[in-house]
Amino acid sequence: MGSREVIDLQGTHVTVAGLGVSGIPAAKVLHARGAHVTVVNDGDDARAREQAAELEALGVTVRLGDGATLPDGTELVVTAPGWKPDKPLFTAARAAGVEIWGDVELAWRLRGPDAAPWLAITGTNGKTTTTQMLASILKAAGLRTAAVGNIGVSVLDAVLGDEQYDVLAVELSSYQLHWAPSVRAHSAAVLNLAPDHLDWHGSMEAYARDKGRVYEGNRVACVYNVADKATEDLVREADVEEGCRAIGFTLGTPGPSQLGVVEGILVDRAFVEDRHKNAQELAEISDVNPPAPHNIANALAAAALARAFGVPPRAVRDGLRNFTPDAHRIAHVADVDGVSYVDDSKATNTHAAEASLAAYESIVWIAGGLAKGATFDELVAKSAKRLRGVVLIGQDRALIREALARHAPEVPVVDLDRTDTGAMSAAVREARGLAVAGDTVLLAPACASMDMFANYNKRGEAFAEAVRDIAGAGA
Repeated sequence: MGSREVIDLQGTHVTVAGLGVSGIPAAKVLHARGAHVTVVNDGDDARAREQAAELEALGVTVRLGDGATLPDGTELVVTAPGWKPDKPLFTAARAAGVEIWGDVELAWRLRGPDAAPWLAITGTNGKTTTTQMLASILKAAGLRTAAVGNIGVSVLDAVLGDEQYDVLAVELSSYQLHWAPSVRAHSAAVLNLAPDHLDWHGSMEAYARDKGRVYEGNRVACVYNVADKATEDLVREADVEEGCRAIGFTLGTPGPSQLGVVEGILVDRAFVEDRHKNAQELAEISDVNPPAPHNIANALAAAALARAFGVPPRAVRDGLRNFTPDAHRIAHVADVDGVSYVDDSKATNTHAAEASLAAYESIVWIAGGLAKGATFDELVAKSAKRLRGVVLIGQDRALIREALARHAPEVPVVDLDRTDTGAMSAAVREARGLAVAGDTVLLAPACASMDMFANYNKRGEAFAEAVRDIAGAGA
């Protein structure tokens, strides 16, 4: 990235919007750099007061219960990514000509003169898995790296910590990208685009525009999904550096400047000599865990970014082999009576559930929860031929039941009208009754979990526990 000046915040009056995962580290970093920091927060509960006391002990001003008013003298606002752009605080800041940064933007501005370049990943689904795959590949190449960003490891911590990195694998959400106007990645990928978080962004166009920011200023490669034209459109619209290339990934046979699949082999026709005639083998489908279609797409995207950074083919294979996906992402739990039980509780929207359902031929589907405004007709219509039966749980299950009645009327449906702690166990028992040997019982809810569970992890754990109960009961 070359030498560059780090921004000087000494004496600057900075307002940090929001306590929490990103607000507290941002406030500490700004204070340590000599800024006059005021943190504003909507909430004023016991947790917020505890966090406020920690910051006030350092000399940071904290204002609880009022996140709407811009403090007098504010010269810069640094916001938690989840704060919506239409908040009164931001309206006031824009009217006063005050810049608004997210914590990712702050990290970018505070990078040292020879900081590690970023390989950035966004998309509606698959971001975390792809970022972790990329980090695994980079490590297999002997590079010092970390998976950071929306993945749970603060970019600020990675950029300002003592550890030296050669390159960072950075997962970025649409929220983070909205508040990161000057981030310029070495190379970046948009994995897919489907309606999500539209209540925050205001429209699909605004959501796509924020995702597309990841391509701005890319130097080597803009990686897009051949099967998702919207991602390619974002590449066309991006202002990139001279010589930056559009690189597609596809589950089919790749053309020049693409990565794809040929007879069970992941191949590269982008980063090879004479790409019109040659292809480089990278790995086998069996090296991808699990080898579901959408996860192979994730692997190809990760491989494209790694190859853009100059990683050799062998490291792609070794990195994919070394990679273990996080829990509740299309995770095989057990086989009982010839029926496979799979936990994909992370499939919290229709796009993710569609990818999960496409991975199996004959499915008893456990679905339902909080729909978040989603509709299910397209999902059910595309998946109907794979469904042997459906068990519905959760608050908005009627929406899925109605879509099944329209598009898969012959598929048997069990509608569980209960939200107690034993509901998932009942769902697994009902699914077992519908399944025959060779089927997959798949938890891919297409909905959020908070109507019945603390989060998707707890939902997945309840499913796995229920499966182990029937397996242990002698089946």
